[in-house]
Amino acid sequence: MVTATYRRLVWRHLPVMLAGVLAGYIVGCNKPAVRRTLSLQHIFASTGCTDTAAGEQTVAEQTVAEQTIAEHAAAAASHPAENRAINAALVALVRNSDLFGLRKTIRQIEDRFNARHNYPYIFVNDVEFTDEFKHGVRDLTRAQVHFGTLDNDSWKVPEWIDPEQYALVKKTAQYPHGEKDSYRKMCRFQSGYLHHHPLLRNLDYYWRIEPDVEYYCDMGYDPFVFMKEHGIKYGWNIAMTEFMATVPTLWNTTVQFVSEHPEFIAHDSLWQWMVDEQGRYNGCHFWSNFEIVDLSFYRSKEYQMFFEHLDKAGGFFYERWGDAPVHSIAASLFLNASQVHYFSDIGYFHPSVLTCPSNARTRGSCVCDSSKSFVQNGLCTARFLQVKQAVISPNATAPAVSEPVYFAQPTIRTVHSYE
Repeated sequence: MVTATYRRLVWRHLPVMLAGVLAGYIVGCNKPAVRRTLSLQHIFASTGCTDTAAGEQTVAEQTVAEQTIAEHAAAAASHPAENRAINAALVALVRNSDLFGLRKTIRQIEDRFNARHNYPYIFVNDVEFTDEFKHGVRDLTRAQVHFGTLDNDSWKVPEWIDPEQYALVKKTAQYPHGEKDSYRKMCRFQSGYLHHHPLLRNLDYYWRIEPDVEYYCDMGYDPFVFMKEHGIKYGWNIAMTEFMATVPTLWNTTVQFVSEHPEFIAHDSLWQWMVDEQGRYNGCHFWSNFEIVDLSFYRSKEYQMFFEHLDKAGGFFYERWGDAPVHSIAASLFLNASQVHYFSDIGYFHPSVLTCPSNARTRGSCVCDSSKSFVQNGLCTARFLQVKQAVISPNATAPAVSEPVYFAQPTIRTVHSYE
């Protein structure tokens, strides 16, 4: 959930956040880990998870060819919106104060994509939406718009969280939003409850949107159709390293769950994407403010049990586990590599990170500056491409990444007093 206060905090803490992310990665790669030393290697070795079981599809059968934008557009031509059979929606957790930022987002989504498809919008809030908010959103689209509120169970500090310990954590936290109840509730809700909300209960797919983001490319194809036809469960377009101070025990808690349920690990998973050469958690995750998901994944037995395990461990409150690393770890463990897709052709900006297709300054349907896309050839994106190629096409001769890989910081813009 993005608010004006949240955005001000982001800009205020951005240098610290980026330094922390980089420091977290360096520490993860070069120093013995204290609380994230557990390894998945012995689990895979003991269970034989890398072997394809009888009755399962092989990597070759599941391989999804990386299509060009032109191929996507050609596929879209054979799937006019009025004939589509995709039960999907554009979804956001927002507040009434986000109206202007959300209107900007909807205007871009309508112009770039949804005016041709009319997928419904679903907005949920921890309080009732105002009439002003509802009218302001509906003015921008011909699509159906649904508004809902959250129940107490999905938006609370659970009863198993010790109040004194939690109060101390909030008082001493040295990371952004460390003192906030609402931010932690938001992360917990996005991790385990959004896909069960009554307004989403009958959806097959959702596309998460947020206020104040930008979409730089006309989309000549339907990502929902593309995902359904290719068996893709999770789509993303920005990958970064996490601020490690917020997740000190997340990896060990994950490995504990996996050791108890090794049968949940996909045979051709991307687990190696999340660890460095020494098997330590590297913090790589898909930024979940943009994600397109087959909701059967979040409703699956393995994901639900994983979330419940994390929830009972208390890390959403005793630390500040985000929905992005939770979603990313689950997708990397429980899905096959071919079921996770990088939408590199969708130019996107979320303060203050931009991803932009190559050569968009001079050609194609995107208008953005790829030279400012610091995540495009970043560490986590490159590692994802390399690991996915190694899993799906182990005999490939062409490198998955041909350009230099780097860790860079975005340009910080001036913040006006009224923001």
